[in-house]
Amino acid sequence: MSVRSKRSRKPLHIALVYNAASGLVPETPEDRGSMADLLKMIRHMSRAMRSLGHRVTILPLADDLFVFHRKLLRLNPDVVFNQYDDVVHGVFDEMLFAAIVQMMGFRVTGSPALALGLSRYKHTTSRLLQGLGIPIPPCTEVLEKVSEVDRHEWRFPLIVQPCHEDAGIGLNRNSVVRTKTALRNQVRHVLQEFKQPAIVQLFLPGREFNVGIVGGKRLRRMPLAEVCYHDMPPEIPPIMSYAAKWLENTIEYKKTSIICPAEVEPQLADQLYDIALRAFRAVGAWGYGRVDIRLDEEGIPRVLEVNCNASLEHDIGLARAAKKAGISYPELLQMVIDAAMEDAPHIGSAPMQSLERVQ
Repeated sequence: MSVRSKRSRKPLHIALVYNAASGLVPETPEDRGSMADLLKMIRHMSRAMRSLGHRVTILPLADDLFVFHRKLLRLNPDVVFNQYDDVVHGVFDEMLFAAIVQMMGFRVTGSPALALGLSRYKHTTSRLLQGLGIPIPPCTEVLEKVSEVDRHEWRFPLIVQPCHEDAGIGLNRNSVVRTKTALRNQVRHVLQEFKQPAIVQLFLPGREFNVGIVGGKRLRRMPLAEVCYHDMPPEIPPIMSYAAKWLENTIEYKKTSIICPAEVEPQLADQLYDIALRAFRAVGAWGYGRVDIRLDEEGIPRVLEVNCNASLEHDIGLARAAKKAGISYPELLQMVIDAAMEDAPHIGSAPMQSLERVQ
């Protein structure tokens, strides 16, 4: 993005919204998924967008939706920059938030409510992708009772996780199981701890990739990133668990690394990009996101997850991949805003009447 293009772009009033509510799990200083880290990211995003000439109002949303509703109406922003994430296991407020903002008549960054909700139903998303010919891990099943383990023929090892979580929540050292007894125990743990079904899939032994995507009607692919587990001790499963993502003092965090851009032969790179773009579009994602893909024992890429509104934290994940493509952090956020200003083909333009009239 040149200086000239920065100056010619119309400055916008942006409401930067985040979830200010507390979660169920006590936060620790080493947890990079804490409220302190979220606030740090929000401040960084605000500074980056202001450097582009935009006026940014940071707007927290905790428990009082009516207060938030009044504030947003009074602000009347050009676009709502959605950084609202769920902090309670098994809830879908992230989807509801996007729906409310859209129904109020405001443009919102990232994916629409339907895509956010669909991507959190991991089993439904997997079946959708499978029906469209997009490869997913074999043995994908959703279990609502421990007794349902005996209804299926299994190939081991398997990976077990909560059906409606993201960000590595519910993935730990016991998540990869090699016996039916261990499978029952882990399914029971998910059902009791997270109060939701467990999704079970064949554990794939191959390389793991993150494919970043940015844009609206025209999508831009980011350089491929590979998750490297080569230094992980053999007793710890090579998976992107919660500890590997967020807990800085753990072996998982210290021994998991990201290679970006990944060293990938052109034919495999083309496969990864094709599968990722098809999966992104299949769930109705928009604006930005990340598709996680892992290779099976035959080297076939299979979609693990579609992350509609992936983390926009500076210098990691999507931002790191964008930087490798020569896209600065402010430029990346501008691309997300530009996508929100487009008219998505699956989003209507008839907002509901406001809950109350602004005096």
